[in-house]
Amino acid sequence: MKADKRSKKEEKIMEAAERIFGQVGFTNAKMEDIAKEAGITKVTLYTYFQSKDNLQLALTYKAVSLLIDRYNETLRKNKESSGLDSSIAMINVFIEFCEDNYLYSEALLSYFSMIRSTSHGKNKDKATEAITESSYFKRLQEIQNVPFKLTANEINRGRADGSIKADVDPMLVTLAGWSSSIGYVKLIAASGDVVKPLFNVDLHLLKKLLMQSAIQLLKA
Repeated sequence: MKADKRSKKEEKIMEAAERIFGQVGFTNAKMEDIAKEAGITKVTLYTYFQSKDNLQLALTYKAVSLLIDRYNETLRKNKESSGLDSSIAMINVFIEFCEDNYLYSEALLSYFSMIRSTSHGKNKDKATEAITESSYFKRLQEIQNVPFKLTANEINRGRADGSIKADVDPMLVTLAGWSSSIGYVKLIAASGDVVKPLFNVDLHLLKKLLMQSAIQLLKA
């Protein structure tokens, strides 16, 4: 019962943190503002999340978990489809996931940037103690590669069923798809409600081109 009560409290705090992070960004957010938003004292906040880094990692863990859920649902819907159709659906789901919540895309990008620069958190000079000691950091390390592996598996399935070129590298293409998708998402996040923010380019057409490029890259 106590564990359930604590879990609900943590969820309430994370919801408050999402609102504050969304308003001012991860860097500018202050723990006292998050506590106020959650309707608790700063001391109480620190009993649940010992640092802002830990709270950001908790949000990132939530983002990765939700993304994996979306991927698995997409896989279920496309189990009778070709590997190509399923792979393209996975790319589209990732873009839609980030479009639905820019904060999650920023959390994912920040996390993977940190992982790369700190040698998976092992470089103590670049990874803070708050990060390496966070339970959420440890949990993230257990699931961080799942979204990539699920996509790569579908590309492999497409190679097997003949819908995807036999000579493509599944993980290389997966990473290329993520890179292109994140670039697009960051562009629309910076544009707000402006449909044509740069060089008078319609971003809806840019997304369409992105998906067409993925098909051309994969299709046998």
